[in-house]
Parts: sequence; structure tokens; C-alpha cells
Amino acid sequence: MRTNFDFAPFRRSTVGFDRLFEMLENGGTTGGAESFPPFNLEQDGPDHYRITLAVAGFRQEEIDITAQQNLLVVSGRKQDNGERHYVHRGIATRSFERRFVLGDYVQVKGADLRDGLLSIELAREIPEAMKPRKIAIDGGTAQVSIGEQRAQNENNDQQAAA
Repeated sequence: MRTNFDFAPFRRSTVGFDRLFEMLENGGTTGGAESFPPFNLEQDGPDHYRITLAVAGFRQEEIDITAQQNLLVVSGRKQDNGERHYVHRGIATRSFERRFVLGDYVQVKGADLRDGLLSIELAREIPEAMKPRKIAIDGGTAQVSIGEQRAQNENNDQQAAA
């Protein structure tokens, strides 16, 4: 899905936001139409998130989770040994790859596979250097105010003129 909005003026006046504009222009997708496996995205607190994917039929060793800068990739490759003969196969066993674009400072904290649900815990951890901080104003008596400085300059000018 393409948008009819022209981002060119914004692209010209910003640096480093190419990925954001590409995502907006492509309707928020990062590739093809991803629909398998279905997932939930939950917010557990102001900076804590959980992604839960329905991966019924997949074992722990058949699922890979890769975290890169601003990208989480979950993929599954079913190992079929051909021992079973199915009359009907309704549980999906196809390989999949799901990509999630992560915000700045979002880190993967862990993953758990229970009852066919893969839960991935995420947390936003802003470094101390990036957090807002108060700057103390030095109010020592050694400093001269602007008004006092002007008065001293005027006195010096009058004495020099005399």
C-alpha cells in the first residue's frame, strides 16, 4: 500500500530518517505481506513490551530469534522427518520469518516458548547520557551582574574622558 503523501520536503530537511520515511511510504510494512504466524503486541508498562507469536507445532530448536540494531527477526524452519502420514494436516508447518522494527534503545530481554506461544520480552532502556538532566546555575558572589558591569564600564568611560 503506497501513500499519496509526498515526503520529499521532509527528506530534504532531515538527516538519518530514511528508514522512517520508507516505512511510512510503504504503509508500515517491512517487506511482503506477512501474515504467518499471527502475533500479539502488548505493552506491560511505559517502557516494557511483549510480542507473543502463535507457533503451534514448532519446537524450540526449530525457531531462531535474531536481534539487530532496531530490528528483531523471528524465523522458524520445520524439520519434517517424514515418519507420519496425514489424512488432514491443519496445523501449519511452513517456514516463516517475521520482522519487527524496534524503536531506539529497545532491547530484547528474553524469550519463552510455552503451549505453542513464543513470548519475547522487550524493554526500552535509555542511556543515562541521553536522559534529560537539570543544569545547576552557579550563583557565586564573585560573578558580576550585567547591570553592575554596565555601570562599571560607564564609570571607566567617564574617567577616561575626563
